[in-house]
Amino acid sequence: MGANDLKMNCDPAGSRPPARRRSLFNSIKFFVFCHSLLQLAQLLVSGYMKSSIATIERRYGLTSQKSGLLAAFNEVGNTVLIVFVSFLGSRVHRPRFIAGGALLACLASLLMALPHFLGGKYDYTDRISFSGDSSAGLCQSESTLTTASSNQTCSSQESHDQDGVYPLLLMGQLLLGIGAVPIQPFGISYIDDYASRKNSPLYLGIVLAVTSIGPAFGFITGSVMLRYYVDFDKVSKDEIELNDKDLRWVGAWWLGFLVASCLIFLTALPYLFFPRSMSKEDGADDDVESRSDGKQQQTKPPLQETSQLHFLKSFPRIALRTLRSPIYLLVVLAQVNLAALMSGLATFMAKFIQRQFSQTISFSNMMIGGVCIPLAVLGIVLGGFLMRRLSISVSGAGKLCSAAILLCLIVSTPLLLIGCPTQKIDGVFPPSGGALVCSAGCRCPQEAFNPVCGSDGVEFRSPCHAGCVAVETDPHNKTTNYTECRCVGGSLGSASPGTCGSGCSHLLVPFVALLGITSFICAVCQTPSYMMILRTVPTEDKSFAVGVQYMLFRVLAFMPGPVLYGSVIDTTCILWGKKCGNPTSCQYYNLDLFRQRFLGLQVIFVCGSLLCFLLTIVVLRRRAGRQQPPPGGRGYELANDSPEEKEPKSVKT
Repeated sequence: MGANDLKMNCDPAGSRPPARRRSLFNSIKFFVFCHSLLQLAQLLVSGYMKSSIATIERRYGLTSQKSGLLAAFNEVGNTVLIVFVSFLGSRVHRPRFIAGGALLACLASLLMALPHFLGGKYDYTDRISFSGDSSAGLCQSESTLTTASSNQTCSSQESHDQDGVYPLLLMGQLLLGIGAVPIQPFGISYIDDYASRKNSPLYLGIVLAVTSIGPAFGFITGSVMLRYYVDFDKVSKDEIELNDKDLRWVGAWWLGFLVASCLIFLTALPYLFFPRSMSKEDGADDDVESRSDGKQQQTKPPLQETSQLHFLKSFPRIALRTLRSPIYLLVVLAQVNLAALMSGLATFMAKFIQRQFSQTISFSNMMIGGVCIPLAVLGIVLGGFLMRRLSISVSGAGKLCSAAILLCLIVSTPLLLIGCPTQKIDGVFPPSGGALVCSAGCRCPQEAFNPVCGSDGVEFRSPCHAGCVAVETDPHNKTTNYTECRCVGGSLGSASPGTCGSGCSHLLVPFVALLGITSFICAVCQTPSYMMILRTVPTEDKSFAVGVQYMLFRVLAFMPGPVLYGSVIDTTCILWGKKCGNPTSCQYYNLDLFRQRFLGLQVIFVCGSLLCFLLTIVVLRRRAGRQQPPPGGRGYELANDSPEEKEPKSVKT
């Protein structure tokens, strides 16, 4: 026996732990902590993007359809690559792949903020400092000089800035989706592999809970950032003429992407130090087995490679078997309806609240991030609690989902009635030619947009359209009032800066309360519907079934949902803005049509989901009647829809 062997025998394994065993990065608890922070930071970007979409739309003159496509574009890269990531499994260094994806998401977040630094200052119509004359934007008999100057500035500066912004934002969203691909699948599988059986559900629950509140933090961050003027880094505080209640206001949408990028970078660094594999948390490593010579060898990777090869060969058969399950298809279609509903509402609800109730976009984001999303998370928790507490079967889960969606439909229907008609806008709504006659001699530019509220309660697109020839300012050169307005009240009235508003601010509280209750009730069915899927497919097909489910979510809901909602919103526009002679974002909406079509689309999706859940009840009842199970076997028959699990029951021994 050599000296080295004698030394090994005298030194027990327990008193000589390897260096990496003593390291913090060899602890699965620390990995769970890091992964929770990374998931929070990554989904904060997603929520922040949706909270800023209306501001980006205003800043760069996008239609709601284009902004909806922008919001959904991160799903493109995610959808294309998620299948390849699923096949990689444990054969790669998962922590480093997670770090790579996070750093790519960090780069994408920086890319999203880049247009602000590449472009010039935000230029809006009728700004006083534009010509250095306080009479700019008023009713003037000779305004050809001002118009020419405006057009020259537009053609030389603004048009070049606008051309490359949208493709750059799309590229940022695409990279953000690609970067997010390895984070959740690899993180969850890594936790499940090296956590003990007892603690694994707890750790996964923590990660998923943090994942659920990530978008809420995104909306709250948007609420804070959009209170600052977009160019606060380029102009002094005294030069900022707008406030956040002005329809032309654009907040610092880019600032949140910089903050989120820093958070993602910091949370990605620890993954570079985690090992490719670690010992089981309880010390009993299932992936390692002892040999007769006392050494250890890995046994799981070869088995996994074999199973993946077998899966590739049997892919067509498994796909056909899964898609032929009526319960699986109906539940997934029901979830797709709800996913499309939530994707559209998350993207445009802040804009709806802003327009319908005359609120700032910052306050609207706070309502979503602070009220609606937390209530939805509570609904998900309640659904899981009911499933566990009541031991609900598949048939019972279908009934629970149907009841929740029916109640959601009943509660959400009054939302269609909570709102006000469009305020009277001279020459815009209701359409009339009076303003053209009144302000015909003012030679108002077609692109002018500086809303003012006349003393008679009628709103005008600009002081020029109101026929105002004088302006009152404070010592800081801020406009306080427009006077001698010949179009206001049929005489020389006055007009105050800003919109008259819809007069619906008092209905905001009941609307948000009903919206929050709707979100809570609708979210109750999420956990039961997932359990229906897991219990109606063969055990060996569960991973595949969940993968197909998420694929259908992205293809049928997350990608087309925001675009569909944006297209519907565009149909309610009654006055499109213009810049450089080209149409830009909408300036005024028909609020009645906006409310009816936007929320009506929500009712359609809810009804589609309800129909699918009701059909699952019908299918389960017919199946139960045909099977006629023996006493004590009823719940099992209803909970399993696979032929493989039913064949052993027909064999008599």
